[in-house]
Amino acid sequence: MEEQLYKLKKLLKELEKIKGRHTELVSVYVPSGYNITDIINQIRSEQETAANIKSKTVKKNVMGALEKILQHLKLYKKTPENGLVVFSGNVSEKEGVSDINLWAIEPPEPLNTKMYWCDQKFELEPLKDMVEEKESYGLIVMDNKEASIALLRGKRIELIKKLDSIVPSKTIKGGQSQQRFQRVREGLINDWYKEIAENLKNIFPKEIKGIILGGPGPAKDDFLRGNYLQTDVKKQILGVKSTGYTDEHGLEELVERSEDLLKEASIAKEKALVQKFFEELRKGSGFVTYGEDNVLKALKMGAVETILVSEDLEIVDTFVELSKQYGTKVEIISRDTREGEQLYQLGGIAAILRWKI
Repeated sequence: MEEQLYKLKKLLKELEKIKGRHTELVSVYVPSGYNITDIINQIRSEQETAANIKSKTVKKNVMGALEKILQHLKLYKKTPENGLVVFSGNVSEKEGVSDINLWAIEPPEPLNTKMYWCDQKFELEPLKDMVEEKESYGLIVMDNKEASIALLRGKRIELIKKLDSIVPSKTIKGGQSQQRFQRVREGLINDWYKEIAENLKNIFPKEIKGIILGGPGPAKDDFLRGNYLQTDVKKQILGVKSTGYTDEHGLEELVERSEDLLKEASIAKEKALVQKFFEELRKGSGFVTYGEDNVLKALKMGAVETILVSEDLEIVDTFVELSKQYGTKVEIISRDTREGEQLYQLGGIAAILRWKI
């Protein structure tokens, strides 16, 4: 799955660079379970429409793209299990020259989008959503009145639970009664924080990458500083952000303001791997090597446990395929971190070894 996502991500980068001179790049999305014959009939109908395009050049290129798509769709007896995406269009950079190419993609997960689109660029957003991180994070927005607990899966926020408190407003008039009121209020706040903490014990799945806490005012900070959360839950708190609301709008606001935390958490694994490599290299332990030739030699000896390779390198596909023969993991490292950039500057490929060679 990871290899498939990498290849799709790489292809999307290539397709994103393609710009049509006119609205002649065609994108077709066939959802999972959809009748392929209906799509074929739609493309034939689009051909009839395209025949009325006034510009001879544009008409020729659109008709050419549609014909390529039509012939490709005829190769399928039925829609693939996860659906099908087909792109076609003139990719020639020379005016008046036609070079119609086609790309067909079977998505890594079920496709729900049905689309026919003709533009100066390919429509890639539904596929981009698939290659984005699907890691899960716990979300909490709270104040002394209410709390909303949710799960963030990729871009989707799933509300799990809403809680309401009986904590009254801050002040009433009166001398001694004000002091008694304040003591009662503080007791209710204490009980409210305990209730939230109790709900957080087992509410999130074990595979979440962390929890982000938010809300207006000081309540969220008082809650985190107090002795309310279990140690294992408290360790999962990635950070605290201020939001204006404690409902669904507050959850959306929390995600928007937590891009730094989410990005840092999603790349923590690859940072740790690269740090491990550089630490072993610094110690001169003999359990690491780097450079294309050295890594390839170690791989063919069966000595490589994990290959670290920068995502921008052309050799990624080669090492992904070779590693399957030796039971070796391949970790594709981004350049979004200082460690990832250091690896790239070192040549972009390194290995953590099973034994010294």
